[in-house]
Amino acid sequence: MTGFFDTSIEYLKGVGPQRAALLNKELQIFTYGDLIQHYPFRYEDRTKFYTIKELNEDMPFVQIKGVLKGKELVGTGFKKRLVGYFADDSGEMELVWFQGINWINDKLKPGAAYVAFGKPARFGNFFSIAHPEVEPLTVSNENGGFLHPVYPLSEKLRTRKIDSKTLSRIMQQLATLAENRIRETLPLSIQKANHLIPKKDALLNIHFPKSHELLAQARQRLKFEELFYVQLRLLKMKLIRQEKMKGQVFQDATLLTKFYHEHLPFPLTNAQKKVIKEIYADLKSGQQMNRLLQGDVGSGKTIVGFICMLVAVSSGAQCALMAPTEILAQQHYKGLQRYADKMSIPIALLTGSTKKAERKKIHEALQNGDLKILIGTHALLEEEVQFRNLGLSIVDEQHRFGVAQRSKLWQKNESVYPHVLVMTATPIPRTLAMTLYGDLDISVIDELPAGRKPIKTIHKFDAHRLQVNQFLRDQVEAGRQVYIVYPLIDESEKLDLKHLMDGYESVSRAFPDYAVSILHGKMKPEAKDYEMKRFASGETKMMVATTVIEVGVDVPNASVMVIENAERFGLSQLHQLRGRVGRGAEQSYCILMTDVKLSADSKVRLQTMVKTNNGFDIAETDLKLRGPGDLMGTQQSGVLDLLIADLGKDGPLLQTAREEAIKLLKDDPELEKPEHSVVKTQIESRRPSAMNWSRIS
Repeated sequence: MTGFFDTSIEYLKGVGPQRAALLNKELQIFTYGDLIQHYPFRYEDRTKFYTIKELNEDMPFVQIKGVLKGKELVGTGFKKRLVGYFADDSGEMELVWFQGINWINDKLKPGAAYVAFGKPARFGNFFSIAHPEVEPLTVSNENGGFLHPVYPLSEKLRTRKIDSKTLSRIMQQLATLAENRIRETLPLSIQKANHLIPKKDALLNIHFPKSHELLAQARQRLKFEELFYVQLRLLKMKLIRQEKMKGQVFQDATLLTKFYHEHLPFPLTNAQKKVIKEIYADLKSGQQMNRLLQGDVGSGKTIVGFICMLVAVSSGAQCALMAPTEILAQQHYKGLQRYADKMSIPIALLTGSTKKAERKKIHEALQNGDLKILIGTHALLEEEVQFRNLGLSIVDEQHRFGVAQRSKLWQKNESVYPHVLVMTATPIPRTLAMTLYGDLDISVIDELPAGRKPIKTIHKFDAHRLQVNQFLRDQVEAGRQVYIVYPLIDESEKLDLKHLMDGYESVSRAFPDYAVSILHGKMKPEAKDYEMKRFASGETKMMVATTVIEVGVDVPNASVMVIENAERFGLSQLHQLRGRVGRGAEQSYCILMTDVKLSADSKVRLQTMVKTNNGFDIAETDLKLRGPGDLMGTQQSGVLDLLIADLGKDGPLLQTAREEAIKLLKDDPELEKPEHSVVKTQIESRRPSAMNWSRIS
């Protein structure tokens, strides 16, 4: 069913086919609904006047009323400019134009009163505004104006004469037409309980706010609604899954009990025990488990995963663990093989480099049910990989896989979907977890094993190189080993490799008495394995590497991580890299090397790393710095298709919206009550596949 907000924007006065095509391409604005939800990102405050004496250069945009004392043309050629001498009762300043000089010169009359608006800048003792907006002082503007919207635009739109003012005029046309067509989308009970203004008032005041207070209320209403419908969609999906997705019942804990009492290599933390109980409850519930397991680097997620596998195997099912890289898959395999062998459970590894003959054996053992646990990479998704009875699928570092890839693994058992456990060592801020994974149950291991010493993190500048090298020498002499990590500094792989090789040569020259390993993503699997074995055995004392060691490298004797050009890494990546040390009993160190010149964001990242080892604190800071899209990768962008809410800042509002959505679905899961009809209408008016049900069209 189409309606007013489905109308193409080309039919709006001031748009037409050519502008419509540009807005389609540049801003993805196709309909009236798209346009009215293209919200301003800031506002020019025309409600207040400043005096010249009050100005400072930290002010964004200011409005001043005064008299033009005089004007003159200064300079020649491309340096030519028009200078207006502007004054009020508190002082004088200059208004300067470099373009459109003749037109502005004709317009300005010395001795006349004007309102000037623009960004103040200081030159010596004087303030000036470059290219101010100027209009005669009249009865209508002498007491100030309104908050003027400033819209997100592309450079191409500006070159085609579609600026924020033009868009504002077009928006005004639409607001006039739409005012009596905007329907309510939240139940009155939710509006009252959360002190929210009506949808119509919110949409009109987000574009043309009558006051700062109404603007704040409009933003609160639209943010709440957006987050409410995101949560409602996720919770509805969870309800549907719980009703329809039946799971195999696993309650035989024989192997788990045997392993726990006879082979567990270390005592479990309380956090691990709590998580195992949560997962075990899912496995025996009769409903398909869909659970996210979060745990910081070194918190012991893998052993929890293995213990859960034992429950499935005890009950006659098979298990799969999929990792994003060969190094990580091999690491999991080697780690779990020693436990599986003690328990006489057949286990195998399947990656892209597995030989054909070995693959054939694995395929046969899977199909006849002899092989109980299969660890691997994307190779597990191949069509010829067929399980007899896949009961538990575990995906490690799950955010590195797309949704379609993960679902292929679930479909390896067509009769009853396997239970699903997705694990991540990348701590996810609470607001992001509720939005990305709100349809999953979430377990957190928030405790490190006993005896682990916190890693000491130090920030050093390149000028301290000799001091750092001496520290590394002392550590190696004491029997420790060292990682030195170089960033991917350019999109060109050749340049990345050159940077790494230069680093390798520098390290080899600085430490001629020590054997040095090298590891990077372009090496063949056999070469990577060879270098890793040399380092793990202690044959080499230092390893120069790219971020290929971010996951899956476990050498307890390595106690120092040096990260070169640390300012080029994101916070989460720095934290992941740091987690490669601190795995033994010795004190470990992470040294962040940078140039002296750093951006404000880089300083915050480095200070955060030095200050805390807590991955969740780091993830919260990362969310504020980079935003959710960057943090979780592009494959998650559909879920984070937010128009106005900000997960970095709107955590409390998200929690409130989720609680309201839970309450509503608990009270009326099918949305059949008359008071919930607005919610049902809103959901039905959106496409079934639409991520964000709060959209207007």
